[in-house]
Amino acid sequence: MSTAEQTAGARGRLGAWLQDRITHAVSEFTAASALVLLFVVLSFASSHFLTADNLFNIGSQTAVIAIIATAQTMVIITKGIDLSVGSVAALAGVVGAIVVRDHGFSVWAATAVAIAVGATAGLMNGLLVTLARIPPFIATLGMMSAARGLTFIVTGAVGVYSLPDSFQLLGNGELGGIPFAVVLTAVVAIGMAFLLSQTRFGQYTYAMGSNLEAVRRSGVPVRRHLTAVYVLAGALVGLGGMIAASRVNSGQPNYGIALELDVIAAAVIGGASLFGGQGRIIGTLIGAFLIALVRNGSVLLDISIYYQQVIVGVIIWAAVYFDQFRRRRLEARG
Repeated sequence: MSTAEQTAGARGRLGAWLQDRITHAVSEFTAASALVLLFVVLSFASSHFLTADNLFNIGSQTAVIAIIATAQTMVIITKGIDLSVGSVAALAGVVGAIVVRDHGFSVWAATAVAIAVGATAGLMNGLLVTLARIPPFIATLGMMSAARGLTFIVTGAVGVYSLPDSFQLLGNGELGGIPFAVVLTAVVAIGMAFLLSQTRFGQYTYAMGSNLEAVRRSGVPVRRHLTAVYVLAGALVGLGGMIAASRVNSGQPNYGIALELDVIAAAVIGGASLFGGQGRIIGTLIGAFLIALVRNGSVLLDISIYYQQVIVGVIIWAAVYFDQFRRRRLEARG
């Protein structure tokens, strides 16, 4: 290959890289603009929106969505999907509540148990995808049913109550006036952003979503890495489930039904591509806050939960359409 051809190829790759970065920035800016606009509208639409109690509630509510959406983003980057997040979060939450009430575990020990429950479910998902070669959609759909069934079995389909006040630390506690759940979210977000952008683990994750066969031929242990992605994602889901249980000071077997819609919406709104290989944690956080504001604003304005589902569905349509439009533009430019 001549020097001129090498130079042209390098320029082409640089142009594609710049175009990709610009597209990501536009996607995140659009989501951030929608978030600010919605915040302003709700500030005028409801006198209760800017109250300290409501803002605290938004922070705690966003924390659950954001942490689980972060897990979903990592899976989506690999060109996968996890439909079991709601059921696994419920299972982790009720198990965490049970070990506190019936076995005297501290809230921190119970959180470790909940994370382990989530990681175990993630391991099962990962093995089904990598060893059994079951498509992620089907593998996690089965886990969604199995985890929900286990949740009802261990609780007898009855909520877990009579928990100590200390159980509320994760969901309702404060650290320097900041909701503890928000602090946990920040720690998780910073850690995951570093993992995906600055480590070999992150490079492999993005590469697998872009061209799995090329990654396999380069000698990367694809099965082990992909399984690790699902295990880590499951652990984060377990943490999110524990925070959710802590918020209501009980383990609720019905928690998390349709939660996967919110977290998928948050990830896609933030720029994660369902075609794999794209997605950033900062975008997911923006999407999570947007979804939380939609939910919170709907409650304040007395909008039926059924309409809320319609709104979230339309948001998912719009985000996926934009993703497809963005991908077609990139392909057209070569």
